[in-house]
Amino acid sequence: MSRVVGRRELGRTTLARQLLLERQARPVAETLERLVGLQGQVPKVPHLALWDRLADYEPAELDALMTARAVVRTQLMRTTIHTVTTRDALALRPVLQPVLDRVFSGTAWGQRLRGVDVSDAVATARELLAARPLTRAELLRELADRHPAVDAEAVTFGVSYWVPWVQPPPRGLWGVPGPPVMTPLDSWAGARPGPIPLDLLVTRYLDAIGPASVRDVQAWCGLTRLREVTDGMELVRHRSEDGVELLDVPGSALTDPDTPAPVRFLAEYDNVTLSHADRARVVGDAPLEPLQGGPGGWVGTVLVDGLVRATWAARRSGEVLALEVRVGGGLSAAERAEIEAEGTALLEFLAADRGGDVRITG
Repeated sequence: MSRVVGRRELGRTTLARQLLLERQARPVAETLERLVGLQGQVPKVPHLALWDRLADYEPAELDALMTARAVVRTQLMRTTIHTVTTRDALALRPVLQPVLDRVFSGTAWGQRLRGVDVSDAVATARELLAARPLTRAELLRELADRHPAVDAEAVTFGVSYWVPWVQPPPRGLWGVPGPPVMTPLDSWAGARPGPIPLDLLVTRYLDAIGPASVRDVQAWCGLTRLREVTDGMELVRHRSEDGVELLDVPGSALTDPDTPAPVRFLAEYDNVTLSHADRARVVGDAPLEPLQGGPGGWVGTVLVDGLVRATWAARRSGEVLALEVRVGGGLSAAERAEIEAEGTALLEFLAADRGGDVRITG
């Protein structure tokens, strides 16, 4: 039944679907597909996102999936790097290719290549990447040697948008640093991409992050003109408090707005804070100052009672990792105690027996 969904109910529903109301016992691969991947420009961030969502999460499980080529790091939604199952990478990339093409054409490198035939250089780049994973700098040098007449720098950046690639391990592994090298997705996966139908893409988004408006779906993936898709789908159509149409999958439950929402230390770029055009369902009104983690540090935001109410940073001092939390508005004594308890657990996850104190300011 269609009805008005209040902001708090909307927020609780999204947190439930993002597995942020209660840590669950789920396999990592199943969780990644349930969430349609995890944003992960920072290589280890998906590990923290999984720790926020899964009971007794062990980074070795994700590491093993990446090493076995069942999970990959690749450029997808909003042209940003995501950690997804290889099956999802193969399905999502061809659908999102127009977004990558459009974004690259608007860059300085895209402008430099306008009207220039670089197909031979791109084919060479693909062959080089398939033969050996390369960084952008290494690929640029190779292309400059083999195609001196083309703008090798612009082509190199173009290849990173045009050729579906993955960043193979050790990049993204928990305890092992690795360079940001690229190799073609189909070479790594042993299969060619095959597009997911757009109506299924919308359905999966709503299952993972909905209910949502068409603008929300488009902000999440970068595609446009999705109203033409949703108009032909059998969806439940609610309204927000502001009168915006909110789409949902038939049979999907809405979460009681009084459901408790535990404190969660979200990594930077977490799905729940970036996957809507209107982020009010989880982003609070308190003024927040981002904190800097420093070399080897971690930063993010803190959910308190279902809203972003603080920022955090974990910084190393020698072998000790200490956690600073800066709140942007009044918190109760109970909320501060919950932040301290969850922060202590976070330090244990990030640094085992090398964690220090949790310091709350503001």
